[in-house]
Amino acid sequence: MSQLPAVAETANLPAEIAPDLAAAVGYAKAEKSAATRRAYGTDFRLFQAWCDAKGVGALPASAETVAAYLAHGAGEGAKASTLGRRVAAIRYAHKLASLPTPTDSEKVKATLRGIRRTIGAAKVKKAPAVVDRLKAMVRGCSDTLAGKRDRALILLGFGGAFRRSELVALDVEHVTESEEGLRVFIGCSKTDQEAEGVTIAVARGSGEACPVAAIRDWLDASGIESGPIFRPINKSGVVGADRLTAQSVALVVKAHAERAGLDAKQFAGHSLRSGFLTSAAGKGASIFKMMDVSRHKSVDTLRGYVHDAELFKDHAGAGLL
Repeated sequence: MSQLPAVAETANLPAEIAPDLAAAVGYAKAEKSAATRRAYGTDFRLFQAWCDAKGVGALPASAETVAAYLAHGAGEGAKASTLGRRVAAIRYAHKLASLPTPTDSEKVKATLRGIRRTIGAAKVKKAPAVVDRLKAMVRGCSDTLAGKRDRALILLGFGGAFRRSELVALDVEHVTESEEGLRVFIGCSKTDQEAEGVTIAVARGSGEACPVAAIRDWLDASGIESGPIFRPINKSGVVGADRLTAQSVALVVKAHAERAGLDAKQFAGHSLRSGFLTSAAGKGASIFKMMDVSRHKSVDTLRGYVHDAELFKDHAGAGLL
């Protein structure tokens, strides 16, 4: 199976509704973002391959099969968060096929809880590209087309606390320059699955760390006047017409982290977003103003960034030793 199963269709329906039914299937699939569907598709293919090797059914699957698969994954060193996502993929595949969901069984739930208790469920966080690190990364950008693009990507990604999927989805038409900075329209995001859209502000910076100047420099140098802002550049220095992928953002961040003398393994695309939030929290910014930029729906989610930034502030042990 190359993808998740199709939404089940009801048999013996009049032929006249076929076009509308096809449209309904498309809308049902759009319930999840493209990135989520790709991730679920990959996870379900892994599950199916394991089931094929064991001679058991994947769709429908029994609760015992799913529980055994989770135990196998834990034994192979898979993280608890990864196994949790695979459970979600298996559940979603069964729902699309209008089949009973084996993941609702207490056998599966108890197995996953036990795995989390045994191997731990703590997420391994990537390092935030806080201001000093960010400036060091930007200084490493060359004056070539690729360097100008990377500088703009890094600074805008930080200045708008963008998720990497949001960053590569930006078009020239989404960005408007003003005296204060940039107004950036985000058409759809992780916390806006219904694509209502939101406009955020990106403040100007100083010198080499100004997102506004970096974006203008990149667009002028590349000749891009409409469509995707961030695009691939081939070995001949020709700018492509397609968008960069979300994975490309991570590669750009890692490459410039390494050039700045940092451990590239500790950085990823999310480092720009977490770098903004950690830096803003460390400066004492209002958590609600931070939410205006980051579009977080929950204050609790941002508490972690504030906690990390203020870990040693007014420490109870300060001055004791």
